[in-house]
Amino acid sequence: MFVLEIKETTLGFTLLFNNYSILHHSENRPLCVVGIGKGKYSFDHGMFKIKEKLQAKFPLTKCVISEKSNKKITVELSSKNGDVTVKIEFKERDGLLEISPTSTNSNLNRFWFYLPATKEEAIYGCGEQFSEVNLRGKKIPLWCQEQGIGRGDPLWFTVLANVFRSAGGNHYTTYYPQPTFVSSKNYFCHVATYSYALFNFKRKKSHELYIWELPEKILIGKNTTALETVGQLSSYLGRQPLLPDWIFDGVILGIQGGSELVSEKLALCEEHGVKVAAVWCQDWEGQRITSFGKQLFWDWIYDPTLYPELPTYIKQLTVKGIKFLGYINTFLALEGELYKEASAKGYLVKNQQGEEYHVEITTFPAAILDLTNPETVNWIKNIIKENMLGIGLAGWMADFGEYLPPDAVLHSGEDAAKYHNKFPVDWARINREVLEETNTLDKVVFFTRAGYSHTSKYSPLVWAGDQLVTWSIHDGLASVIPAGISLGICGIGNFHYDIGGYTAIGPFKRSKEAFMRWAEAAAFTLVMRSHEGNRPDDNWQFDADEETLKHLAKMSVIHVNLKPYLQQLAEQYMKKGYPPIRACYLHYEDDEKVHALKYQYLLGKDLLIAPVIKRNKKKWKVYLPEDPWVHLWTGKEYPGGWVTVAAPIGEPPVFYRKTSPYQEIFASLTKY
Repeated sequence: MFVLEIKETTLGFTLLFNNYSILHHSENRPLCVVGIGKGKYSFDHGMFKIKEKLQAKFPLTKCVISEKSNKKITVELSSKNGDVTVKIEFKERDGLLEISPTSTNSNLNRFWFYLPATKEEAIYGCGEQFSEVNLRGKKIPLWCQEQGIGRGDPLWFTVLANVFRSAGGNHYTTYYPQPTFVSSKNYFCHVATYSYALFNFKRKKSHELYIWELPEKILIGKNTTALETVGQLSSYLGRQPLLPDWIFDGVILGIQGGSELVSEKLALCEEHGVKVAAVWCQDWEGQRITSFGKQLFWDWIYDPTLYPELPTYIKQLTVKGIKFLGYINTFLALEGELYKEASAKGYLVKNQQGEEYHVEITTFPAAILDLTNPETVNWIKNIIKENMLGIGLAGWMADFGEYLPPDAVLHSGEDAAKYHNKFPVDWARINREVLEETNTLDKVVFFTRAGYSHTSKYSPLVWAGDQLVTWSIHDGLASVIPAGISLGICGIGNFHYDIGGYTAIGPFKRSKEAFMRWAEAAAFTLVMRSHEGNRPDDNWQFDADEETLKHLAKMSVIHVNLKPYLQQLAEQYMKKGYPPIRACYLHYEDDEKVHALKYQYLLGKDLLIAPVIKRNKKKWKVYLPEDPWVHLWTGKEYPGGWVTVAAPIGEPPVFYRKTSPYQEIFASLTKY
């Protein structure tokens, strides 16, 4: 039974939920503050700068309790002189504490909310975070945008990227923010808003949540264990479906250049024993060569020059047990036939002057689909059904979703600044509806990078976006580990990344060692998928030499042999909400050291993975929580603590629990 209780004090109150002191209010430390402000947004190539002019701020110090029961409590908080009042309703709904602030003052559009904090507390979440796992001591803006190039490593390049294109990013820029955090005290807090927000975990005694509106509601779930907490959160947000069975049968090879080249590379893979589940040909609709590299022609019809008789070719691959995946995004190429149709029918986002709002993507402009227009939605859904599913595609990258300008004019009349964070959620929903309407959800998969609250309800698979192809700590292989951990906390179970990264620029090119380290890390995730990158000719590829092919073959075979374990993790996520990629603290709550671990993770309960994220390393230091662990490659047993193990290429630091029911499968992996 879930019980609400309010204890009045001389200057305020304490709210208890399930006997846990969850909120406090007093005159000198009010529960919330409201205000009036005006935001100023500037953006360039998917990166945003957000400023504001705060016009008024009202601490709500006075308190009147107007309703009180064990299921519902209502308080009226007002400013010192009583001219601003906000009614806050606390009630239990489906095992959660639901907090709903309302006011008759329609001018109020700023809201600060405070939760108790302690020094030793660890904070996780806020969507996909590439640089941090424990967010205690950090400020996290929540706005969907490009993650940036470099993001501070190397610093000189980020500075240059910011000067010329505002594209460098920083520690908090992300494709997938979410106004959600999970505390090591086994509660979560989620704010139901799509407006800009800033979560401040730097304060000593309180967590400050700042939202650019009075949110519809704030939800808090309190549990006895960390796993129960993330499970309850994912139940509320919505869980991804089970992935198609075929996705566990090998690597999804990213290949560009046409069907002839695809066939040549597949023959090489067969010769060297690489297990291939699918080919992902992002240029199925044609290429656009720019100064940034080999990009795509965004007109969602297959290119008969690169892929002649593509439907027939896809059937031929299917007979061999290989799926064919493609690409789509939220834009249309201005030179394409589909753009002409969409423009004529008014399906595109407009600017303040009533003209189409074209935004710059690397070096060229593109039009944005207006996802608030039901006719646009039906139109693009039919294109996916006819031009993609209709020719046999078994999946696609559903790219972008971050670029909606805050000053855009939408068909629905909604404020674009408030809709901006919802845009990627609707993009995922539209793609999901296509699969549901064609009864292909168990056979076809699409994957998204941009997201926000409830993306997990719609997107079957998320990928980490465009990392540098280098060893950058904030934007290379290292960065996808915090990303996967933080998204797992926030409800995403089906997560993966580009093997080898994506962005090659200037002096930054993919090396052989980097590709191989990416591949061996990906073998110990749910999905393996490679990418040639934006400059394929500059990057080391999977078929660049014999050693790389043999290495990929080994990792693909290991991945395939992990299928029973991986599928069990996927099913556990579906039933209970436990993410396959897990922060170590989810199973070892009493070990304070685990909160500082950013670059290792548990794959389920029974595998611990610590990818080598630096070049030229032959050994690697790993922290093992207290448990009987077995080093995969040597069979040596460890009781826990810091250990240093050999980590040559092809033998990434992997440990399994000695008591695991899957130990025979794990032990057998060394024979491949």
